[in-house]
Amino acid sequence: MRKTGKSRRTQEAAIIGGDLMLAPLVAMMRLPLMAMDGGSSQPWSTETARAVNEKTAAMAEGVFAAQMSFLQSASRFWPEIFSGRTPSLFNGVATERSISAALKPASRAVKANAAVVSGEPKKRLTSPPCIRIARTALPV
Repeated sequence: MRKTGKSRRTQEAAIIGGDLMLAPLVAMMRLPLMAMDGGSSQPWSTETARAVNEKTAAMAEGVFAAQMSFLQSASRFWPEIFSGRTPSLFNGVATERSISAALKPASRAVKANAAVVSGEPKKRLTSPPCIRIARTALPV
């Protein structure tokens, strides 16, 4: 019998949940910065404006991802009916996928903010070997 893929979805949900558990830590570590902003004459500091911008962008990404997930489930409606399966829109799988898709951007933002606030060095992305070779072959 073929696996339904629930283990992968469960694993993704656990990863998202683990990342979102860092949110109270990030808020606690940013609280002194926000308290300093409250006493200044400027309405928002650069850090506060960036934090609000990140949260707004993550929310917009999440809403878009959830809508796209529901659109994909709706496009699979008739093929699921004709194949004899219960449509994902009816059995809750579409909702599960949509919630997971909506929380991924927030999860990424919280994880990145936790790394920034805790002072972890940024991970450098390495370019593929073919690009490194091309860079070294170019005359300087």
